[in-house]
Amino acid sequence: MAFTESDGKSASGQPENGEAGSDGKLKRAIGPGLLLLFIVGDVLGTGIYALTGKVAEEVGGIVWLPFLVAFVVAGLTACSYLELVTKYPKAAGAALYTEKAFGIHFVTFLVAFAVMSSGLTSSSTAARAFAENFSTGFGLELGGWAVTLVGLVFIAAIALINMRGVGESVLVNAVFTCIELTGLLIIVGIGLWVFGAGEADVSKAFEFDSSEGVFWPVIAGTTLAFFAMVGFEDSVNMAEETKDPSRSFPKMLFAGLTIAAVLYLVVSIVAISIVPVEELAEGDTPLLKVVEAGAPGFPPWIFGLITMIAVGNSALINLLMASRLIYGMSEEGVLPSVLGKVNASRQTPVTAILFTSVLAAGLVTFVGAVPELGGTTAFLLLGVFTVVNVAVLVLRRDGVDHKHFRTPTALPVLGALTCAFLLGPWTGRDPAQYMIAAVLLGIGVVLWGVTRLWMARKDQGGS
Repeated sequence: MAFTESDGKSASGQPENGEAGSDGKLKRAIGPGLLLLFIVGDVLGTGIYALTGKVAEEVGGIVWLPFLVAFVVAGLTACSYLELVTKYPKAAGAALYTEKAFGIHFVTFLVAFAVMSSGLTSSSTAARAFAENFSTGFGLELGGWAVTLVGLVFIAAIALINMRGVGESVLVNAVFTCIELTGLLIIVGIGLWVFGAGEADVSKAFEFDSSEGVFWPVIAGTTLAFFAMVGFEDSVNMAEETKDPSRSFPKMLFAGLTIAAVLYLVVSIVAISIVPVEELAEGDTPLLKVVEAGAPGFPPWIFGLITMIAVGNSALINLLMASRLIYGMSEEGVLPSVLGKVNASRQTPVTAILFTSVLAAGLVTFVGAVPELGGTTAFLLLGVFTVVNVAVLVLRRDGVDHKHFRTPTALPVLGALTCAFLLGPWTGRDPAQYMIAAVLLGIGVVLWGVTRLWMARKDQGGS
């Protein structure tokens, strides 16, 4: 990895260690420690607490393998993101890189909308998982409409936290991350206890029974496991609110992905060693089933509460990301300026937060199913990651006057090829995921046309 020289300023022209004032810019409130917790908390949340069983349904005992493949593929793309986020440390993330690389307004808008949609589908997945765990953990047995209502109240609560400010949101994330880490340590502790008592069979984690062979089922599981990788896409959209991003991001991103990968592998092996595949795959509370099977004396409501906080953390971070992306695109002139409105006292993008929260509420109400939403999130991310891996190569010709990360050329090439491969129907992806993505991107196309007309009329009115 190589670095270029720096003048101590970000690509936005602000000092990288500085704090934005109350001049309509976002506040740099995220240090290295909070950034690490942000990444770990986002990668761990809903992916491991709600989707482990669904991945097991695809591959059986080797549930850990799709997660490992997903982390390897994500690691390739993470290197591309690191080069770009340290080169252009602004809030718009992948959409900004697409605009700089290709300069095609329509493509930029679609990438921006795809990233935003991935955050919304991820938040909606978390909201549904929250409601399901609320119902199961507290023995309420809520019906479908009640689960939806709990999910909507949950989205509203997350929006209020985001309204308070990025500092408050990231601190809440830090607390939630510690709680969700505690939940995973409980699972590991239960595993050690059950293994020590000889009541679990770790060999189940290496069993695979399918006439299709290993490759394609693992690929199908990977397309769902990739849901967890929304974490570092979220983090790059917080670059404009991070202190000294050129120095913080490389170490914190690699550290966060490594910590999360180890926990995913260990917890998935423990889960499949204690709970049969068929039972683990039922419903949206797989780790709660591990607790009930491995430690029947442990109060289920306590772990249910931990799970609710974990998936709540995913929703908090993803709605935070989605609103910052909308803000960033407004700043770049891709979206109407009203979506870039910043609250003067809290320094938060209030209109963007309201806009994204309403869309997330719509997904909770009209789609609902966790596997479909989670798989759609992964599909959208893989498409965006393919574009980002190409963009980093195109932007090599664009020099900047500050220090930044540089990845070996082979890595973005491999990243683009693997991400593009995982997009295809040959992976066994549920067709419903293509339909949901098509509807969301179709909405994006309509909004793009409306935005262009709105801006054209504004320009004519000002001439």
